[in-house]
Amino acid sequence: MQSIGQRRVSSALTWGSVAAVMIVPVAVAAFSPYLVSRNMPYIVGGFAGIVGLSLLFLQPLLPAGYLTGLEGVAGRRWHRWLGVAIVVAVALHVGGLYLASPEDTIDALLLVSPTPFSVYGVTAMWGVAVTAILVLLRRRLGLGHSVWRLIHNGLAAIVVVATVIHALQIEGAMEPISKWMLCVAVLAATGVVLLDLRVVRPFRAWRVRSPSRAPSACCRSAASVEKPR
Repeated sequence: MQSIGQRRVSSALTWGSVAAVMIVPVAVAAFSPYLVSRNMPYIVGGFAGIVGLSLLFLQPLLPAGYLTGLEGVAGRRWHRWLGVAIVVAVALHVGGLYLASPEDTIDALLLVSPTPFSVYGVTAMWGVAVTAILVLLRRRLGLGHSVWRLIHNGLAAIVVVATVIHALQIEGAMEPISKWMLCVAVLAATGVVLLDLRVVRPFRAWRVRSPSRAPSACCRSAASVEKPR
């Protein structure tokens, strides 16, 4: 009973922490005085970007099985659905900014905007777009699991780093402290999961398999050396 209670408390704390990291920056931004002078398309586009940044914190935690109730197949399924949500958030972000200021948005997309943060935003946008395209065409392209995993992880790292730099350079509705906390959390979650899934777990699996192979190899070598007289 005590262990069950401890697991429930641990699960509640984990989910509560994840929810706080994701929701607090969005809620604080909703009360920003910066929004008073902005039109609705700009506000929708801006908050789509903020929500997309928050989703990037949850996204790597799902396939890693860190969240209670979303381990294994369930976590991977929600990872795919969250990927769709991120694509929608990016589309709303770009679309809203375009409706608010077509010239500035086109300059940003063409990489001729004088604002330095636009380069990182466009990089993240194309990273998300390429990931979505590869997901749809993976079978047609014949991408194996190991190749797809390498490409997917590389694109995810590019999207996360570019998005964080993009967000930190913008002075907008997001409150600075909560924005920094969310950006650090996104970087930490992505880095820890990539290290765990691609380095730590494969190394542990190799360590588990190694002792089972070692005796047989020794026996074979001994048998080849010792010949019957």
